[in-house]
Amino acid sequence: MNRGDAWEALRAHDPEIADLILAEERRERDSIRLIPSENYVSYAVLAATGSVLTNKYSEGYAGKRYYEGQQVIDPLETLAIERAKSLFGAEHANVQPYSGSPANLAVYLAFLKPGDTVMGMSLPHGGHLSHGWNVSITGKFFRSVQYAVRADTGRIDYDQVRDIAKRERPKLIWAGGTAVPRIIDFEAFAEVAREVDAIFAADAAHIAGLIAGGVHPSPVPYADVVTTTTHKTLRGPRGAMFVSKEEHASVLDRAVFPGLQGGPHNHTTAAIAVALKEAAQPEFKEYARAVVANAKALADDLVGRDFELVSGGTDNHLLLVDLTNKNVTGKIAAKALDRAGIELNYNTVPFDPRKPFDPSGIRLGTPSVTSRGMGISEMVRIGEWIDQIVTSPNDEELGARIKHEIAELCRAFPAPGISVTD
Repeated sequence: MNRGDAWEALRAHDPEIADLILAEERRERDSIRLIPSENYVSYAVLAATGSVLTNKYSEGYAGKRYYEGQQVIDPLETLAIERAKSLFGAEHANVQPYSGSPANLAVYLAFLKPGDTVMGMSLPHGGHLSHGWNVSITGKFFRSVQYAVRADTGRIDYDQVRDIAKRERPKLIWAGGTAVPRIIDFEAFAEVAREVDAIFAADAAHIAGLIAGGVHPSPVPYADVVTTTTHKTLRGPRGAMFVSKEEHASVLDRAVFPGLQGGPHNHTTAAIAVALKEAAQPEFKEYARAVVANAKALADDLVGRDFELVSGGTDNHLLLVDLTNKNVTGKIAAKALDRAGIELNYNTVPFDPRKPFDPSGIRLGTPSVTSRGMGISEMVRIGEWIDQIVTSPNDEELGARIKHEIAELCRAFPAPGISVTD
């Protein structure tokens, strides 16, 4: 694809940055990217993200701005909102949050006062920092209690969730997380929230694309508010949004602006709208089904190679692997795999005796490789490569050979939105 005048201007004006962008394109082109929060966006999403909309300041909401010149921005943001509501079957949507954590923080500002009790999934068990973990502002400004997964199943203990909620009486309950490989029972969370008169918030950042594609149950019918990033499985720009029940629309919108933010990033809003349109197409459903099928195939292959998966497998796009029985730490394995062209991240596993910066596990997922068109047979090859590297993480010759094999495979599956050919 022709990069156009904007790219040529960048090359002429700042060749150092242009070269770094090209280097990243080559890396994304030639690597197997298994970080479950990463993906490839379309040229259309890239074009909107890099458009002149970045020039415009638009503090406020459509029809209620504090700056003039909104003749284009108002209908653009309205279109993104309507697409979000339609895609997720929601009563209200806000597409202005800058990223996922600020979107979650808006929920706190809307419904809680400092010191109120919030309940979320423990970070070492798969939760997110913004769900009340102690190093986050959400754990410092609010009283936080956490639920966990069962030691014997690696799955959420819903009886524990109810018991903690009844004992601690939180005003806000979070479901969702950053390393949860199983389907979440949103209806069960909603029932608990009703029992203790709490707001129920679902963080769908990782699974929004799977929900849109119809392969994961939606929290929208049950939750008071559903937050999500717009990248990850949704294949949009790095941004965020939330959908909610209409009764909470006003207080949530005020929490975003003027509560937390000034003007929205209009170029991101446009790219979100493009991604939402793409997610409403029939081919997106095929992609979502393939993401889950690939994740299950990769999980099965790794289990067959004696890898221990938290919860024994996956229902979505994500795998969490405990490497204790492989006698290698997650950090050593992740860095060795990266050198060989397989990108994932080291990650804490439930009840991990090791520290978070040098944990026992690795986290991986299939959105990016699925967007390239890879399928079940490729997952088996990836499983074999992972096994070889984890078994011999210090074998430089093996790593170099696998890196070459991976580059060959990647050439057969062009990456969306990647133009570099040299």
